[in-house]
Amino acid sequence: MSSFILSLDQGTTSSRAIVFNQAGEIRAVAQQEFRQIYPRAGWVEHDPLEIWNTQLATAREALTLSGVKAHEIAGIGITNQRETTVVWDRRSGVPVSNAIVWQDRRTAEFCETLKRSGQAALIQRKTGLVVDAYFSGSKLRWILDHVPGARERAMRGELAFGTVDTWLLWHFTQGRLHITDPSNASRTMLFNLQTGDWDDELLEWFDVPREVLPQIRASSEGYGETAAALLGASVPLGGIAGDQQAALFGQNCFARGLAKNTYGTGCFMLMNIGAEAVPSKHQLLTTVAWRRQGRTDFALEGSVFIGGAVVQWLRDGLGLIRSSSEVEALAASVPDSDGVYFVPAFAGLGAPHWDPYARGVVAGITRGTTAGHLARAALEGIAFQVADILDVMKQDSGVAMHELRVDGGACANNLLMQMQADLLQVPVVRPRIIETTALGAAYLAGLAVGFWKDAEAIQRVWQVDRAFEPQMPADEVTHRRQRWSEALQRAKHWVPTPA
Repeated sequence: MSSFILSLDQGTTSSRAIVFNQAGEIRAVAQQEFRQIYPRAGWVEHDPLEIWNTQLATAREALTLSGVKAHEIAGIGITNQRETTVVWDRRSGVPVSNAIVWQDRRTAEFCETLKRSGQAALIQRKTGLVVDAYFSGSKLRWILDHVPGARERAMRGELAFGTVDTWLLWHFTQGRLHITDPSNASRTMLFNLQTGDWDDELLEWFDVPREVLPQIRASSEGYGETAAALLGASVPLGGIAGDQQAALFGQNCFARGLAKNTYGTGCFMLMNIGAEAVPSKHQLLTTVAWRRQGRTDFALEGSVFIGGAVVQWLRDGLGLIRSSSEVEALAASVPDSDGVYFVPAFAGLGAPHWDPYARGVVAGITRGTTAGHLARAALEGIAFQVADILDVMKQDSGVAMHELRVDGGACANNLLMQMQADLLQVPVVRPRIIETTALGAAYLAGLAVGFWKDAEAIQRVWQVDRAFEPQMPADEVTHRRQRWSEALQRAKHWVPTPA
């Protein structure tokens, strides 16, 4: 009897594997970090073989720790750091270069060329993405142009391109599968949201031969099986999703208008907008959430650059706390921020402001301002930024939001979650299992192999830890958000804009 699902969560700094049972409970977790490679300023790389080796090692370790044999695993789901780009030899499986990581900025100049040529608006209409070095297309082009002989080999069909999901599937099947899913394909800037396939015009603009691209399959279906020697038996492969989309699925955001926010170093917000790829009027991203049972669901996505990182700054930059977990008690030592507003625009402002020249501002300081007031204003600054993005998500989607589901490390901060509920004036719901990225991949795989019968079965598995209900009066929320907007204006355009 196959009683478990193995979820592989391949992230930016580490590879993890989690064994889940049918109740969605964690049986075992294994994790290994790997090197971050910085060849030049603004360049970020990973060794693809390290990614593969650490992911395989954690899969084996999780099975050992759980006491579960490979034949007891009903299926494997994979979720991954998105946009990171790998190119390898189809026969040997050897990468032609290091992987170019999503954070890498080496192709920014090429992206600016695309903008100056007037192609940005059409690219956004086709892909739902703003033209930026963040996405995979320009990274793939760079590898083909800069690795000797790579472009010619790619055109002859000798090389394979993939995001990290594709790279892992290729190795788990020893080269039998060269596939991806629409949630990852939609992050390449080569995928057309309307056709659901690679776009010939985009391939021409990015000078990418179609021969190098993976086949696009559903996010939840039977793809094949792992090579038996890797885990001790062949295991079905059944789920793929980029990390943020997997978290949306793991949060059971199956209906239009349901949204989740992940509180990490930054914040990633996604809202399910249903079967229509609604374009954003506020420079949010329109992306594929997942494709299953012949239907594609789309999402709007917005990012806060500085979320939990502001707490790290209070710890490391100012020394106000010794560990990040202490910030809640310090912020709770005062009843409010006493008129202090903290805009943590350390690296500019993301959606919906899009001001790279903004910088951090603390406004409203008086002689009576204490460390507690500053800590409370820092937490409020996270919640205000999330509220700003969800406002425009509601405008873009035309859907009223009735709750926000939350995950990520900082969602354990009860005070922050209460602040968020107050500012949004809707409940903030924290699940019992906050490993929602890995859980989403497990759900997708489990549905494909019949481990869970349907979405209703998954909804019975998903359990609420706590719901934070709004407590602040609406007029107080309006006042505070107005004052936040005034602080934002003082932070914007702080660095002189280049001529």
